[in-house]
Amino acid sequence: MINSINIEKLEKLLEVGDYADLRIHSGQTNSIILKDGKIEEISSGLGQGVAVRILYKNGWGFASSNIINEKEIENLINKAYKMAKISNEYSVKEVSLKDYKAIVDNYQMIGKINPVEVDIDEKKDIIIDAYKNMMDEKIKSISVSYSDVLGKKLFINSEGSRIEGEITRCIMYMNCVAKENGNLQYGAERTGGFGFEKILDNYLNLSIEAKNRALRLLKAKNCPKGKFKVILDPELAGVFIHEAVGHASEADLVLQNDSVFKDKLGERVGSEYVTVIDDATVKDAFGSYKYDDEGVEGKKTVIIENGILKTYLHSRETAGRMNAELTGNGRSEGLNKPIVRLSNTYIKPGDWSFEELLEDTKEGIFLKGSRGGQVDTGKGLFQFSAVEAYLIENGELTQVLKDAGLSGEILDILFKVDAVTKDFKLSVGYCGKYGQSVPVGDGGGFVRTIATIS
Repeated sequence: MINSINIEKLEKLLEVGDYADLRIHSGQTNSIILKDGKIEEISSGLGQGVAVRILYKNGWGFASSNIINEKEIENLINKAYKMAKISNEYSVKEVSLKDYKAIVDNYQMIGKINPVEVDIDEKKDIIIDAYKNMMDEKIKSISVSYSDVLGKKLFINSEGSRIEGEITRCIMYMNCVAKENGNLQYGAERTGGFGFEKILDNYLNLSIEAKNRALRLLKAKNCPKGKFKVILDPELAGVFIHEAVGHASEADLVLQNDSVFKDKLGERVGSEYVTVIDDATVKDAFGSYKYDDEGVEGKKTVIIENGILKTYLHSRETAGRMNAELTGNGRSEGLNKPIVRLSNTYIKPGDWSFEELLEDTKEGIFLKGSRGGQVDTGKGLFQFSAVEAYLIENGELTQVLKDAGLSGEILDILFKVDAVTKDFKLSVGYCGKYGQSVPVGDGGGFVRTIATIS
């Protein structure tokens, strides 16, 4: 459908207001869901749509449709322009977009094996194989799900940008529940990437690990409560960095007075061991992209460097309002309005090996995995739950622990980081904000700090 559109005509139609852009998406999705040995769903779908955004003075207008033809697009442009003029009458803020040089490009981000081209029977066999790997007499429930997407995008704006792209992504979730003497424990893993090879390379080991984790937790003791020296694995450290640091650095939240980092540019917000990076250019990472949804090239942005807050993450509007450099973080889910979003966010690896860090820690708690949590970016408070934990005694991992929660103040934890290992691992997943979900990566190395276990 994109190929049948007269782009030159659309570019002419966008010569309205002070700025205008248009995004056309078309895509194919496939999914398989297995529950306790039975395939519950195999589905495939096609989707398409167009979204128009127009700025008139200080007012935005936005309109979208799932119909793609020149007449419909012209109607959308007229509708968005009228909305922008009405919005300007009631605007209470000055809107200024950061200048950006027009880009003309055509790109692909497809893995070695295009997941959409893999036969559905092969995908089904892998789902069933993962299920069999998790089977055990103590495993009472197993679910496996897989999905992939092939998306085609066209972005054009009134400044001369014309960007066409083709992107694939796939993701697989493996979950199981173990039961013994009324004790229920949960094990889960996930893998994915741009290409199906990520599934092939990882699903076997991860499905077995999901089972083993659930079984280990059946024998786990309750985690002690209080303040401890803790080591966070890359997954939990990544979730903390993403949620507590990454979101607090999003410029729209800063402008809304909803960030602990407000008015702290150039100030120390953590120890010298804390360098936090958001990088849309990491090769094959789940949250990578060539251009954001405002046509700005994805970048590697150092948010915190050796404990010093260097920048916020920006859309064109927030960068214009704060007179800051663009970071390429204006992202949207599908045809929604672009907002400031993370990409791949991680703590920069250090010089330690995990074994050295463990031996040096002597006594403490090692926390693995994440079951989610809550963050108040404005007050700087957080609470996360680890999947499992281990007691550290005499520099060695001993007792398996369960029900380990991590809580405290964002800045307090950052200032108490005193070591990061040389490992680098990014998790795959989706991040939600304002009702929009986008693919992201988060992680880094193992991180040592002092925190409250609750």
